[in-house]
Amino acid sequence: MDALQTEIAAWPAPVTTARGAGRALVKEQLIRKLGEFAERGNLAKGLAALTDYVGATHHLLARYDLSQDDGLDFVVCSNWPFDVVRRLGKVMSQLHAKTNEMEKCLSVMQPVFLSLPDDIDVARGTSREYCAITFNVGRARLALMLLFPEDIILSQDSLRDVGLLTGYFASFTGDRTVRTDRDFDLTERELECLFWISEGKTSDEIAVILGISRNTINNYITSVMRKTATKTRSEAIAYAVRNNLV
Repeated sequence: MDALQTEIAAWPAPVTTARGAGRALVKEQLIRKLGEFAERGNLAKGLAALTDYVGATHHLLARYDLSQDDGLDFVVCSNWPFDVVRRLGKVMSQLHAKTNEMEKCLSVMQPVFLSLPDDIDVARGTSREYCAITFNVGRARLALMLLFPEDIILSQDSLRDVGLLTGYFASFTGDRTVRTDRDFDLTERELECLFWISEGKTSDEIAVILGISRNTINNYITSVMRKTATKTRSEAIAYAVRNNLV
Protein backbone atom coordinates (compact mmCIF):
# COMPACT_ATOMS: atom_id res chain seq x y z
CA MET A 1 0.00 0.00 0.00
CA ASP A 2 3.04 2.35 0.04
CA ALA A 3 2.47 3.55 -3.52
CA LEU A 4 -1.21 3.99 -2.74
CA GLN A 5 -0.48 6.09 0.32
CA THR A 6 1.97 8.27 -1.62
CA GLU A 7 -0.57 8.72 -4.41
CA ILE A 8 -3.30 10.12 -2.19
CA ALA A 9 -1.22 11.86 0.47
CA ALA A 10 -1.74 15.25 -1.19
CA TRP A 11 -5.46 14.88 -1.80
CA PRO A 12 -7.76 17.52 -0.26
CA ALA A 13 -10.43 16.44 2.16
CA PRO A 14 -13.83 15.82 0.52
CA VAL A 15 -16.32 18.69 0.29
CA THR A 16 -19.66 17.94 1.94
CA THR A 17 -22.41 19.80 3.72
CA ALA A 18 -22.33 20.21 7.49
CA ARG A 19 -24.08 16.92 8.13
CA GLY A 20 -21.79 15.04 5.72
CA ALA A 21 -18.69 16.54 7.28
CA GLY A 22 -19.51 14.84 10.56
CA ARG A 23 -19.40 11.44 8.89
CA ALA A 24 -16.38 11.94 6.67
CA LEU A 25 -13.15 10.35 7.76
CA VAL A 26 -10.09 12.55 7.73
CA LYS A 27 -7.54 11.69 5.09
CA GLU A 28 -4.96 10.17 7.40
CA GLN A 29 -7.55 7.92 9.03
CA LEU A 30 -8.77 6.76 5.65
CA ILE A 31 -5.28 5.84 4.44
CA ARG A 32 -4.51 3.94 7.62
CA LYS A 33 -7.83 2.08 7.64
CA LEU A 34 -7.59 1.10 3.98
CA GLY A 35 -4.10 -0.26 4.57
CA GLU A 36 -5.39 -2.40 7.43
CA PHE A 37 -8.43 -3.62 5.48
CA ALA A 38 -6.36 -4.44 2.39
CA GLU A 39 -3.97 -6.58 4.47
CA ARG A 40 -6.94 -8.50 5.85
CA GLY A 41 -8.70 -8.69 2.46
CA ASN A 42 -11.71 -6.99 4.01
CA LEU A 43 -13.41 -5.44 0.99
CA ALA A 44 -16.68 -4.56 2.74
CA LYS A 45 -15.03 -2.50 5.48
CA GLY A 46 -12.79 -0.71 2.98
CA LEU A 47 -15.79 0.26 0.86
CA ALA A 48 -17.65 1.40 3.97
CA ALA A 49 -14.71 3.68 4.86
CA LEU A 50 -14.61 5.14 1.35
CA THR A 51 -18.38 5.65 1.39
CA ASP A 52 -18.19 7.46 4.71
CA TYR A 53 -15.27 9.58 3.53
CA VAL A 54 -17.14 11.00 0.55
CA GLY A 55 -20.31 11.66 2.54
CA ALA A 56 -22.50 8.89 1.10
CA THR A 57 -24.47 6.29 3.05
CA HIS A 58 -24.52 3.10 0.94
CA HIS A 59 -22.13 1.50 -1.54
CA LEU A 60 -22.50 -1.07 -4.29
CA LEU A 61 -19.44 -2.36 -6.12
CA ALA A 62 -20.39 -4.14 -9.33
CA ARG A 63 -18.73 -5.91 -12.22
CA TYR A 64 -20.00 -3.56 -14.89
CA ASP A 65 -18.74 -5.91 -17.62
CA LEU A 66 -21.02 -8.67 -16.26
CA SER A 67 -24.12 -6.51 -15.85
CA GLN A 68 -25.65 -7.85 -19.07
CA ASP A 69 -25.81 -11.35 -17.55
CA ASP A 70 -28.92 -12.72 -15.88
CA GLY A 71 -29.04 -12.83 -12.10
CA LEU A 72 -26.93 -10.90 -9.63
CA ASP A 73 -23.47 -12.25 -10.48
CA PHE A 74 -22.33 -8.72 -11.29
CA VAL A 75 -22.54 -7.69 -7.61
CA VAL A 76 -19.15 -7.81 -5.86
CA CYS A 77 -20.03 -6.16 -2.55
CA SER A 78 -23.01 -4.09 -1.45
CA ASN A 79 -24.90 -2.76 1.54
CA TRP A 80 -27.79 -1.46 -0.58
CA PRO A 81 -31.24 -2.95 0.22
CA PHE A 82 -31.55 -6.24 -1.65
CA ASP A 83 -34.75 -5.30 -3.51
CA VAL A 84 -33.07 -2.14 -4.81
CA VAL A 85 -30.03 -4.12 -5.98
CA ARG A 86 -32.19 -6.65 -7.79
CA ARG A 87 -34.11 -3.89 -9.56
CA LEU A 88 -30.94 -1.98 -10.34
CA GLY A 89 -29.52 -5.02 -12.13
CA LYS A 90 -32.09 -4.57 -14.89
CA VAL A 91 -31.31 -0.84 -15.09
CA MET A 92 -27.58 -1.53 -15.44
CA SER A 93 -28.19 -4.10 -18.14
CA GLN A 94 -30.27 -1.63 -20.13
CA LEU A 95 -27.66 1.12 -19.76
CA HIS A 96 -24.89 -1.28 -20.77
CA ALA A 97 -26.78 -2.29 -23.92
CA LYS A 98 -27.32 1.34 -24.96
CA THR A 99 -23.70 2.41 -24.49
CA ASN A 100 -21.14 1.87 -27.23
CA GLU A 101 -17.47 1.03 -26.61
CA MET A 102 -16.25 4.59 -27.15
CA GLU A 103 -18.71 5.93 -24.58
CA LYS A 104 -17.67 3.22 -22.12
CA CYS A 105 -14.02 4.21 -22.48
CA LEU A 106 -14.74 7.93 -22.07
CA SER A 107 -16.86 7.30 -18.96
CA VAL A 108 -13.98 5.85 -16.91
CA MET A 109 -13.38 7.84 -13.70
CA GLN A 110 -16.14 10.31 -14.60
CA PRO A 111 -18.76 10.42 -11.82
CA VAL A 112 -22.32 10.54 -13.14
CA PHE A 113 -25.59 11.03 -11.30
CA LEU A 114 -28.52 8.85 -12.33
CA SER A 115 -32.10 8.66 -11.12
CA LEU A 116 -33.51 5.52 -9.55
CA PRO A 117 -36.60 4.08 -11.31
CA ASP A 118 -39.90 5.38 -9.95
CA ASP A 119 -40.92 1.94 -8.70
CA ILE A 120 -37.96 1.75 -6.30
CA ASP A 121 -38.65 2.86 -2.73
CA VAL A 122 -35.82 4.48 -0.79
CA ALA A 123 -35.53 5.37 2.87
CA ARG A 124 -36.86 8.74 3.94
CA GLY A 125 -34.22 11.45 3.54
CA THR A 126 -32.29 9.48 0.91
CA SER A 127 -31.83 11.09 -2.49
CA ARG A 128 -33.52 9.41 -5.44
CA GLU A 129 -30.33 10.01 -7.37
CA TYR A 130 -27.30 7.76 -7.06
CA CYS A 131 -23.73 8.37 -8.14
CA ALA A 132 -21.87 5.89 -10.36
CA ILE A 133 -18.12 5.85 -11.02
CA THR A 134 -16.63 3.29 -13.41
CA PHE A 135 -12.99 2.19 -13.39
CA ASN A 136 -10.82 -0.75 -14.43
CA VAL A 137 -9.05 -3.32 -12.28
CA GLY A 138 -6.95 -5.34 -14.67
CA ARG A 139 -9.28 -6.53 -17.40
CA ALA A 140 -12.42 -6.07 -15.32
CA ARG A 141 -14.62 -2.99 -15.62
CA LEU A 142 -16.15 -2.13 -12.26
CA ALA A 143 -18.61 0.47 -11.08
CA LEU A 144 -18.93 1.98 -7.62
CA MET A 145 -22.47 3.21 -6.98
CA LEU A 146 -23.31 5.39 -4.02
CA LEU A 147 -26.54 6.37 -2.29
CA PHE A 148 -26.48 9.60 -0.30
CA PRO A 149 -28.79 11.87 1.74
CA GLU A 150 -30.96 14.45 -0.01
CA ASP A 151 -29.16 17.37 1.62
CA ILE A 152 -25.62 16.25 0.67
CA ILE A 153 -23.68 17.76 -2.23
CA LEU A 154 -20.95 15.37 -3.32
CA SER A 155 -17.79 16.96 -4.72
CA GLN A 156 -16.86 15.80 -8.24
CA ASP A 157 -13.16 15.98 -7.35
CA SER A 158 -13.69 13.90 -4.21
CA LEU A 159 -15.71 11.35 -6.13
CA ARG A 160 -12.99 10.94 -8.74
CA ASP A 161 -10.46 10.52 -5.93
CA VAL A 162 -12.63 7.87 -4.30
CA GLY A 163 -13.08 6.12 -7.64
CA LEU A 164 -9.31 5.98 -8.12
CA LEU A 165 -8.76 4.83 -4.56
CA THR A 166 -11.47 2.17 -4.85
CA GLY A 167 -9.70 0.80 -7.93
CA TYR A 168 -6.41 0.62 -6.03
CA PHE A 169 -8.03 -0.91 -2.98
CA ALA A 170 -10.03 -3.45 -5.00
CA SER A 171 -6.86 -4.59 -6.77
CA PHE A 172 -5.27 -5.35 -3.37
CA THR A 173 -8.23 -7.43 -2.20
CA GLY A 174 -7.66 -9.97 -4.96
CA ASP A 175 -9.85 -12.75 -6.31
CA ARG A 176 -13.13 -11.70 -4.78
CA THR A 177 -13.17 -8.53 -6.88
CA VAL A 178 -11.58 -9.77 -10.09
CA ARG A 179 -12.99 -13.19 -10.82
CA THR A 180 -10.58 -14.09 -13.59
CA ASP A 181 -12.25 -17.39 -14.36
CA ARG A 182 -15.22 -15.40 -15.67
CA ASP A 183 -13.36 -12.53 -17.27
CA PHE A 184 -13.81 -13.76 -20.81
CA ASP A 185 -15.58 -17.01 -21.62
CA LEU A 186 -14.84 -16.82 -25.35
CA THR A 187 -13.94 -20.10 -26.99
CA GLU A 188 -10.75 -20.56 -29.01
CA ARG A 189 -12.75 -20.39 -32.26
CA GLU A 190 -14.48 -17.20 -31.15
CA LEU A 191 -11.12 -15.65 -30.30
CA GLU A 192 -9.78 -16.68 -33.71
CA CYS A 193 -12.73 -15.05 -35.45
CA LEU A 194 -12.30 -11.93 -33.32
CA PHE A 195 -8.63 -11.77 -34.31
CA TRP A 196 -9.37 -12.07 -38.02
CA ILE A 197 -12.15 -9.46 -38.05
CA SER A 198 -9.75 -7.13 -36.23
CA GLU A 199 -7.40 -7.74 -39.17
CA GLY A 200 -10.12 -6.51 -41.53
CA LYS A 201 -11.14 -9.90 -42.90
CA THR A 202 -14.69 -10.58 -44.09
CA SER A 203 -16.72 -13.63 -43.06
CA ASP A 204 -16.00 -15.26 -46.42
CA GLU A 205 -12.26 -14.70 -46.00
CA ILE A 206 -12.26 -16.03 -42.43
CA ALA A 207 -14.20 -19.09 -43.62
CA VAL A 208 -11.45 -19.86 -46.13
CA ILE A 209 -8.70 -19.26 -43.55
CA LEU A 210 -10.28 -21.50 -40.89
CA GLY A 211 -11.76 -24.05 -43.31
CA ILE A 212 -15.32 -23.79 -42.04
CA SER A 213 -18.53 -22.39 -43.51
CA ARG A 214 -19.44 -18.71 -43.72
CA ASN A 215 -22.60 -19.32 -41.66
CA THR A 216 -20.54 -20.91 -38.89
CA ILE A 217 -18.21 -17.90 -38.89
CA ASN A 218 -21.18 -15.55 -38.58
CA ASN A 219 -22.54 -17.63 -35.69
CA TYR A 220 -19.19 -17.34 -33.90
CA ILE A 221 -19.10 -13.59 -34.43
CA THR A 222 -22.68 -13.23 -33.21
CA SER A 223 -21.73 -15.19 -30.09
CA VAL A 224 -18.73 -12.91 -29.53
CA MET A 225 -20.91 -9.80 -29.69
CA ARG A 226 -23.44 -11.33 -27.30
CA LYS A 227 -20.79 -12.27 -24.74
CA THR A 228 -19.03 -8.89 -24.95
CA ALA A 229 -22.32 -6.92 -25.00
CA THR A 230 -21.37 -5.19 -28.25
CA LYS A 231 -23.71 -4.44 -31.13
CA THR A 232 -21.41 -4.22 -34.16
CA ARG A 233 -18.17 -5.78 -35.36
CA SER A 234 -16.42 -2.46 -34.87
CA GLU A 235 -17.49 -2.34 -31.22
CA ALA A 236 -16.37 -5.95 -30.75
CA ILE A 237 -12.95 -5.05 -32.17
CA ALA A 238 -12.71 -2.01 -29.86
CA TYR A 239 -13.63 -4.23 -26.91
CA ALA A 240 -11.00 -6.77 -27.91
CA VAL A 241 -8.28 -4.14 -28.23
CA ARG A 242 -9.18 -2.52 -24.90
CA ASN A 243 -9.04 -5.87 -23.12
CA ASN A 244 -5.90 -7.20 -24.87
CA LEU A 245 -7.78 -10.06 -26.55
CA VAL A 246 -6.17 -9.53 -29.96
